[in-house]
Amino acid sequence: MSEKSPFVVSADWLEERLHEPGLSIVDGSWYLPAQGRDAKAEFEAAHIPRAVFFDHDLVVDPDSDLPHALPAPLTFERFVNSMGISDDDTIVVYDGPGFFSAPRVWWMFRVMGAEKVYLLDGGFDRWRAEGRPVTDAPTKIAPTTFISNFDESRVASLADMRRIVETGKAQIADARPAGRFTGAEPEPRPGVRSGHMPGARNVPTTTLSKGGSLLPLDRLRAHLESAGLDLDRPVVTSCGSGVTAAAITFALESLGHHDNRLYDGSWSEWGARNDTPVATGSE
Repeated sequence: MSEKSPFVVSADWLEERLHEPGLSIVDGSWYLPAQGRDAKAEFEAAHIPRAVFFDHDLVVDPDSDLPHALPAPLTFERFVNSMGISDDDTIVVYDGPGFFSAPRVWWMFRVMGAEKVYLLDGGFDRWRAEGRPVTDAPTKIAPTTFISNFDESRVASLADMRRIVETGKAQIADARPAGRFTGAEPEPRPGVRSGHMPGARNVPTTTLSKGGSLLPLDRLRAHLESAGLDLDRPVVTSCGSGVTAAAITFALESLGHHDNRLYDGSWSEWGARNDTPVATGSE
């Protein structure tokens, strides 16, 4: 097994190709309130040349009351076309710290049919610290067409999750911090209970990377297995609102595990209802 994910590109690789046609660079930064960072303001102050900003709070299903709900394919096409991204482009996504919200953008593009989608190793924070080129100039958007090929099988619904909790036919990997998973800490969203879906395993997003880089694949496999996941069985990933769940999805796909889905409603949906079972503690 390769030591690195096939879906990660190095800063050297990207810098050498900054002026090549057919390359789209996407800033997919998004932060929790507790992180005290403004993704859009940071992008406007400095970003990688040619990058466009992917707004996680804007590229959503406008008819859903859930945060970050995956938009319908035609809605996604409209947003992405406005960014000048084609479905056959080589798409490189980054975020500030390197492995937090960018996997969600990676997953969205892939579930909508794009095939050449990658993450920038180390993210923008490392890129800038290494003295690589940055700009505050708006990126010129060229007309293009993104044609989606939505793979609905990669998305889990509330009904799917009810069956999984009842039958145990798939494993649930929850990316939220341990305190929220166990119920020791409150959820940040009003009206949402603390705890987790019965049977879920906790795989906090922050444990999948070090210094902005995804763990080497042998260590990543060992880590997921130590969290209680059997990588020969199906997995559904979840988190607070569907963003950081994609980090686990990215890790699974990097290991060649393709029998996985992402629960898009995540805990914002499950934890806010009064008819869904909630467990607390580490099990």
